[in-house]
Amino acid sequence: MARLARSGSKGVRRAAKSQSRAAGARRAKAKTTGALDTVMGVVPLSEEQWSRVFMALILGAALLLVGTIASLAGVPALARAEFARVAGEAGYSLSTVRVTGTERMDEAQVYALAMQQQNRPMPDIDIVELRERIKRLEWVEDARVSIQLPDTLAIDIVERVPHALLEKPGGLILIDRTGQELPSSAPEQADERMMRVSGDGVAKRMPDLDALFAAAPAIEEQVEVAEWVGNRRWDFTFATGQVLMLPEGKLRASKALTEFAKLDGQYRLIGGKVVRIDMRDLPRVYMREPGRADRYEFAAGGA
Repeated sequence: MARLARSGSKGVRRAAKSQSRAAGARRAKAKTTGALDTVMGVVPLSEEQWSRVFMALILGAALLLVGTIASLAGVPALARAEFARVAGEAGYSLSTVRVTGTERMDEAQVYALAMQQQNRPMPDIDIVELRERIKRLEWVEDARVSIQLPDTLAIDIVERVPHALLEKPGGLILIDRTGQELPSSAPEQADERMMRVSGDGVAKRMPDLDALFAAAPAIEEQVEVAEWVGNRRWDFTFATGQVLMLPEGKLRASKALTEFAKLDGQYRLIGGKVVRIDMRDLPRVYMREPGRADRYEFAAGGA
């Protein structure tokens, strides 16, 4: 008996599947192209800028591929050097530095450090090391450094904020809350209400002084001079010329300042007749008025 061949039927099915796959590919391509056109239409970039973006993506993918292969082969340093060379020849080398966040400091110092990398291939720039060098500048509290392809280095500076005037033998100098001196600045930049601090080693005590004022922030606003006496305790001079003497020790000083804030609220000591308030021997508080040789006392918390 003769057999009937069904090759024609199989051929029809294969052709149908092929046409289905081709149609699916066309639909996927249409969706991708449509999505890409939508993105390019929404983002306001020129054709040249889009070209740079695509080039950056291609170079990034190439770097990842080369790095992976090199790591497997055990030669990542060699691969990085080769990639940096290729990137530099393609125009991806440093030519622009953008600095933001500077207000008081001379930003030329930042540019001077950054432009030492000029014309270096972007993958070769060590932004971690550069950030550490920038942070060593007097006015810099922190810095963020980033690479923006194809040729820009973006540096955002967080400046130190002047907090007090430090009295030194040579004159006044600005310091921040940590006690960091800002020697390239002029005292004229200080706020007229800025507190002055004095005494041996007082700059290192600025964090302690901040913690002390946290116990009575309303008092801080009225202190004109904070003196670190004998490397052991504080004297505060108010704008009225009155002096408050605090005891030794962080806890005792904090307790005394809190108690003084209460007394001032009750008896309006600041701006009153008393010229000196001695709280070194709590709970006894000693006060002196001008023109009186003696002083009177009372217990903290009572008359």
